[in-house]
Parts: sequence; C-alpha cells; structure tokens
Amino acid sequence: MPQRILGVIPARFASSRFPGKALASLAGKPIIQHVYERCIQARYLTDVIIATDDDRIHDAARSFRAPVRMTRSDHVSGTDRVAEAASADTASIIVNIQGDEPLIDPAAIDAATLALLDDVDAPMATLKKKIENPEEIHNPNVVKVVTSHSGNALYFSRCSIPYDRGSNAVYWKHIGLYVYRRDFLLGYSHLPMGPLEQSERLEQLRALENGYRIRVVETEYESLGVDTPDDLAVVSKLFDAYIPKS
Repeated sequence: MPQRILGVIPARFASSRFPGKALASLAGKPIIQHVYERCIQARYLTDVIIATDDDRIHDAARSFRAPVRMTRSDHVSGTDRVAEAASADTASIIVNIQGDEPLIDPAAIDAATLALLDDVDAPMATLKKKIENPEEIHNPNVVKVVTSHSGNALYFSRCSIPYDRGSNAVYWKHIGLYVYRRDFLLGYSHLPMGPLEQSERLEQLRALENGYRIRVVETEYESLGVDTPDDLAVVSKLFDAYIPKS
C-alpha cells in the first residue's frame, strides 16, 4: 500500500511585519490561494490542507474549496501548527509548506519529498540552492547550509559558511521547505533546544543538536516569500513571468 503524503500549509493572520498577509491580494487572489493551487500540482502529495487559527483565513480557504483545519492559537512556530494538523491525520510523511510563498515550485516539493522516500532511515529532509548573488553570502537573513558527501546537513548558519581561504568556495542557501516522518514531527517540539539553535535562531538545528539526520537535496527553486508589503510588490512584478497564463 503506497504511503500517504500530506502537505500542510500553516497560515496565521497575526504577522508582525505584515498582518493578514495570507489574505493579501496577488493577481486577484489571496496569497494563500496561490500557495494552495501550486501545492496541489505536486505529484507526490496525496492531500494538501491549510492549517490556521484564524476564522478569516478559514473562511477564505473554504471559499476556494481548500481543505482547512483549525488549530490552537498558542503555537510558537509553524512547525508546531503543522504537527497539530498532522496529528489528526494518518499520513506517514508530512510536508511543511510555507504559506507566504505564492510562487512555490511543485517540483521543489516533489524533490524534497522524494529525498525522504528514497532514504527510509532519514527522519527529515529539506532543500538547498546554490547562491548566485554574492550579496547573499554575508546576509544573515539568508540562511546558509553545508552538507556531507552523502547529502546530509552538517550545519545551518546565518554566517557565511564555509569560510573561504581563496579556494573559491561554493555557497548554498537553505530553502525552508521541510519533509518529516510523522512520528518524528509529532515529537519534534519535545526535543530539547540546544545552544546552537538559541544562538542562530534556526529551528532546524534542533534536529542536528539532538543527533538526527537531515537530508538536503538541491533545487533550482528561488524562494520568494512575502514577509512585508514591499515583498508583495516584488512578487507581483515577477508573477506573470512565473505563472503562465491559462
């Protein structure tokens, strides 16, 4: 029997930099609708649901016929919200898809999912993309990742890793799409937070600090999240180039 793979899109209304961004209009549709419509194009997802604690997002999701699950309002992270939604489902693999990336590439979702399907012992997988803009190397808002020869994460950092001593180092940015095995996800919030996670403010370091492997696969997808109204303006300009007209 094939494994069920559930895509979960966590969405909240209370964003400090852009309140209500999930419902902000892009090309005549709310951002969350674009994310959902891109996700259902992924080949490996059995189902896709939106997880929220806000009635406005719930009602919007129902208006475009997306499955939606109400969750608690006290979650400290999107991962916790995804875990609550997943706990009410039987899917063995859960994909955490950011609710503020209206141009998410279905092929990127599939690549990360396939990484976990191919590596039956890995509890978690994510994505990386080669950095082409030198300004991103030293930007602390662009998270860098280094990996082993076998494709497992060695470390994630806001610093420019690896240090380049003239060897023309290649830098990779982390793309924040995560795939989890169900049991690992449900226990994730109970893992102790270590000093590296606290220092870097990067939740994925919790897995590494507790001795778990993270598979990392390459993608060409350029993450374009909407964190501010200015970001929305940028994405709006790019929208026609990314999304072919029907």
